[in-house]
Amino acid sequence: MTNVQEDTGSLCSDKKLCSSCGLCMTDAWPARESLQSCVFTQGWLGPQELDLFGRQRSYESREESRFGISRRRFAGSLTHPIPGAAWTGVITAVAKKAFETGMVDGVVTLHRGGADFFAPKPVLALSVEDILAGSGNKPVVSPTLVSLKAACEQNLRRLLVIGASCHVHALRDFKRRFPYLEGMEIFVVGFPCVDNVRLKTLRHILGLISRSAETVRHYEFMQDFTVHFTHEDGSLERVPYFCLPRELTGINFVVPACMCCFDYANSLADITVGYMGAPLDLKKMYQWIVVRTEKGEELLNLINDELQTVPEKTAGDCSKAVLNAAEKLVEQMRPGTAMEMKTGRKMPLWVGRILAAVLSRTGPRGLEYARYGVDMHMIRNYYYVKFNHPDLLATLVPDHVSHVVAQYGFEP
Repeated sequence: MTNVQEDTGSLCSDKKLCSSCGLCMTDAWPARESLQSCVFTQGWLGPQELDLFGRQRSYESREESRFGISRRRFAGSLTHPIPGAAWTGVITAVAKKAFETGMVDGVVTLHRGGADFFAPKPVLALSVEDILAGSGNKPVVSPTLVSLKAACEQNLRRLLVIGASCHVHALRDFKRRFPYLEGMEIFVVGFPCVDNVRLKTLRHILGLISRSAETVRHYEFMQDFTVHFTHEDGSLERVPYFCLPRELTGINFVVPACMCCFDYANSLADITVGYMGAPLDLKKMYQWIVVRTEKGEELLNLINDELQTVPEKTAGDCSKAVLNAAEKLVEQMRPGTAMEMKTGRKMPLWVGRILAAVLSRTGPRGLEYARYGVDMHMIRNYYYVKFNHPDLLATLVPDHVSHVVAQYGFEP
């Protein structure tokens, strides 16, 4: 199972796009039915958002058009962090409590594959120990939904699924459309996800950026405009965005399916837990928590007594930064454009550190930083689909995307 993520899946080999979500990588149901629920067949959001919430998101709301429908949003961290978890371990704590209280009988999650620290291994966790072993991020494409087969075989009636937006879209549609998960109550914890790569590519990228690629145990593009690498010995390495190697600029390493994603904020989850809208505090390690449904409220209530919370904040204006980044990316992707591939850092580390320090105090912060990430990727991905998969433009792209694209002066 540990190398499943290295393959797009033989059952998906005839498709133009595949995120290796795992739904069609099992013999528990016919592959043709799994493929009918593929997000690259059904498209992003749209009817699914309407089905889950009874309405689609408002184009008029600056926040909802970017981050999806929600009941409430805030930042929080655990009073007692879970060792080995990402940030303080909010997702792990929710999963653990849901299992301990009997709210669910099992948890669909990922362990580490063993051959490589970041290799994902899909599992159905049926003990607290298994849930805790799923702590920490695995930043590569992962066939998480393979474990639904084990949940069905063991006749579980209540299940928690932890996944990225492509997992959640496929799961929601498949459960609604086909009988295999009928009678199973499913709770969904999602995390924001963007620009995934395959395991071999990740190792190449880490080798270009970090001082010690083999000892990296966690990394993230953070709100202070630096990439944070946590190493095996606990040390923190920061590399400014502006000092990343030129050969990593653009789209060359990203999985094509991720270039066609339009749900960065994982808007169909019951609760979404990430970091991009939270304040940066290296002691508290706040995460951004978006409660979307009644089930999301139930899940959050399990850990309310363990959470320190602060309200959302926003500062700065990301519009100019979004426009500058998007214009360069769109031009790079435009058919017939030949871009010279340069190597080496874009600027010296010491200059990049000064620039990052200035921007972290004066640039987009809080929700505005989150909007920067969502808007830039929304525009980039829209044009990627338009240039590379024009026949899928109407299917894949949700209605609200063209409104956001037009706000920056681009022609939808």
